Amino acid sequence: MPLRNERAAYLQLMKQGLSNNEACRIVGINPKTGRRWRNGRNASGVSAAAPPIDSVVPLAGPSRYLVASDRVHIADRLRENATIRTIAFELGRSPSTISREIRRNRHPISGDYRPFAAQTRADARRPRPKIGKITANPQLWQFIQERLGLRWSPEQICQTLRRQFPHQDEMQVAHETIYRSLYFQGRGALRREVSAALRTGRTARKPHRRASARRPRFTYPMVMISERPDEVTDRAVAGHWEGDLIIGKDSNSAIGTLVERSTRYLILLHLPLGRGAESVRLALTERMKPFPAHLVRSLTWDQGSELASHRRFTLDTQIPVYFCDPASPWQRGSNENMNGLLRQYFPKRTSLASHSREHLDAVAAELNNRPRKILGWSTPENRLRGLLDNLSP
Repeated sequence: MPLRNERAAYLQLMKQGLSNNEACRIVGINPKTGRRWRNGRNASGVSAAAPPIDSVVPLAGPSRYLVASDRVHIADRLRENATIRTIAFELGRSPSTISREIRRNRHPISGDYRPFAAQTRADARRPRPKIGKITANPQLWQFIQERLGLRWSPEQICQTLRRQFPHQDEMQVAHETIYRSLYFQGRGALRREVSAALRTGRTARKPHRRASARRPRFTYPMVMISERPDEVTDRAVAGHWEGDLIIGKDSNSAIGTLVERSTRYLILLHLPLGRGAESVRLALTERMKPFPAHLVRSLTWDQGSELASHRRFTLDTQIPVYFCDPASPWQRGSNENMNGLLRQYFPKRTSLASHSREHLDAVAAELNNRPRKILGWSTPENRLRGLLDNLSP
């Protein structure tokens, strides 16, 4: 018969514990052929009635799942110190199937493989459909619901669970599990809040004017971002801020946003008199003056006309202002990211004039107490408080 001698030699080498690749190299066959023989299926050209090699022959064709008799065979052969590959060949299974079976169903303390206990564990694991982890745990469900209500991301929720419940596996959940619950609402554990959980409803990028089409807006010379100290770029020193405006419906209202680069601390500027240069200057001066000098070292802004009074602001506060290059929002990356988060609170195409100073402070406090991945899952509030505490005598 074709390849009969090779098959016999291959099976003998596998019985001795060699790997598939090594046995195939010695016999001179393709590793795929060896895997077909090892898993109990005849190679093409080999008669199904070929006689067994020694006493090691695969058992009857395997069903989809291991059964009780398979597990008894595994336990018996393990006591005889048989290799995983030998047991797999005898059962007509992949070695990874046997290895996984032993790893998942052995005794959790002693590590012994006991066939009937293993069968019980497998039976308990198999029923379908399974109850989702979030659905099965009311405490976990409530925790996730509350944080989603505060507009936390699933990853922020996941990391906070790990910190607050480090030794409770039932309170641990992957952020992908939360996402699946959000997107598959018909069967998910969370209520229908997909649109609220998504931080942007944008489906296409809004086109922007080319940089060459823009012209400088200020009569007093700007200090460009290229002249900003290196300590600002690497975020090694606190006190360097990025600023911008988010604009309301028909450009008739605005809210100022300030983000500290190292702590990601947020300040929102109330602009009841509009977004003119003088109104923005007064709001900036009011909010920045109370901070100690080491926490207000510089301000970076784009070339929007609202900062036309930048020289007067610098004279009043001793805070230098640096301007980004045209059409370069990534040069204020922290502020741009924060503005995206703020759109959950202040949607586009809505008026921003109705929001009071107290409401803006409440929104800023909520975001400043949200754990951030970039901060090692600490919060901007904690980071800034640490800087202020270090200054205290």
